[in-house]
Amino acid sequence: MVALSGGVDSSAVAAILKEQGSEILGATLRLYDKGGEISSDIADAKSVCEQLKIPHYVFDLREEFKNSVIKEFIGDYLNGLTPNPCTVCNKQIKFGEMLKCMESVNAAKIATGHYARLKKDDITGRTLLLKAKDQTKDQTYMLYSLSQQQLGRAIFPLGELTKAQVREIAAEHRLITSHKSDSQDICFVPDGDYAAFIEKSLGTSSKKGNYLDINGEIIGEHCGVIRYTVGQRKGLGIAFGKPQFVISKNAENNTVTLGDEEHLFKTRIEVKNINYIPFDSLSSKIRVKAKLRYRHTADDAWLIPLTKDSALLEFDRPQRAPTPGQSAVFYDGDIVIGGGIIV
Repeated sequence: MVALSGGVDSSAVAAILKEQGSEILGATLRLYDKGGEISSDIADAKSVCEQLKIPHYVFDLREEFKNSVIKEFIGDYLNGLTPNPCTVCNKQIKFGEMLKCMESVNAAKIATGHYARLKKDDITGRTLLLKAKDQTKDQTYMLYSLSQQQLGRAIFPLGELTKAQVREIAAEHRLITSHKSDSQDICFVPDGDYAAFIEKSLGTSSKKGNYLDINGEIIGEHCGVIRYTVGQRKGLGIAFGKPQFVISKNAENNTVTLGDEEHLFKTRIEVKNINYIPFDSLSSKIRVKAKLRYRHTADDAWLIPLTKDSALLEFDRPQRAPTPGQSAVFYDGDIVIGGGIIV
């Protein structure tokens, strides 16, 4: 079963597998209605299936998506975190609920347009997750939370290809999506205004509160904790005579702490809800390269286990603006060791 989003990457996957002689069908998830754009994506996926002469299914998972992804996203923001809903969606929806859909149509594997690679460990028998060949498009950061069962049922045909090659394949097959631009925003907040989305969803306005300096002194008034994220400089709505950055947020006290850029840098970062891929748990510290956001360059660190699913990252060099709620992902070369949520 090819997960068809209506974009060029997943369309190319269908063309590649069809050309290889695989028996395939296309499946599109209806997750969130945002006017004509969702409908056009489904229509494009349907057109690709018609072009390739394969069956096309649409699975309505709006309720599951709302409960698993959107509600958690809103709750995290209200609790002062900056969540990454794509990692939740991959685990709970795209490789969770969609596996159930896959079984309903008697498919054995699920193929997606993610840029990542899979490899079987001959010694342990586990499925390893590796970075894509095109590291500018690598999406393993978004896939770190997948279980062995989920990875074992997955296929990532684009892992060895560059984006240019993928577009070329789509163009060669004259697919309607071949020149479609990549989506950049979170699907259910297409304009990127997370605060407005949350306020509209809850039917309430953000409560104003106090800006604090790093000594805890009140220095101004903010427009609601959900409107700020760690590291933010612009849009503070107040002038201080020098650049000020969001250092931390406290949702319980409804405060936002501001400071100089130097206050953003941390060497020790706690991570929870860790999912390890090559093994079940970590018994002693290991050297890794770790990244703290999708576009972040991975840097050298010690990964020190605290409990079965929590650990401490000790970086060799201070890292700018580690943000509670975001994901930290650990690597050994191209191999994904695992990842978790920054505390």
